[in-house]
Amino acid sequence: MSAPALSVGTLSVAAGEMAVLPGEDSAEKTALLETIMGFRPGAVRLFGRDASALAVEQRVRLGLGYVPAGRRVFASLTVRENIEAASSLPARERRQRVAEMLALFPMLAERPDARAWLLSGGQQQMLALARAMVDRPRLLLLDQPTLGLATAIANDVRQRLEVLAQNGVAIVIAP
Repeated sequence: MSAPALSVGTLSVAAGEMAVLPGEDSAEKTALLETIMGFRPGAVRLFGRDASALAVEQRVRLGLGYVPAGRRVFASLTVRENIEAASSLPARERRQRVAEMLALFPMLAERPDARAWLLSGGQQQMLALARAMVDRPRLLLLDQPTLGLATAIANDVRQRLEVLAQNGVAIVIAP
């Protein structure tokens, strides 16, 4: 059996699994996701190795993606620029992946040159998800991914996450 994608405290998530963090305290759940990302200190194992001392950038290169609460898109950048800014891939591959993300999110494909601040909340959430997915993460962390979204858009986000999990991505959600 291969090592879990994530192991922190009693939480262990394997490739293709989707874990929803229990509890009512959203601040604690956010703190856990920030610890996994490397924004806070703490013992974390990623993909079978101790990642506790790794910088955020190193964790991302290992295959970690993150959608923070509140979307946190770059308001003055376009949709396309936001996605490009999140990628560390070589230019040609980055352009290809940006095109794939736009195809995956038709709402964004309709407005690739729109500034992020002009997007609706649902479109900004899709943009945050596209940014986190652009480099094909093996583990995706999502902090309140459907908060404030219309039911139809929240359901669309859930369906996309299920497809990612079916394709082997480990997913941790802090609702």
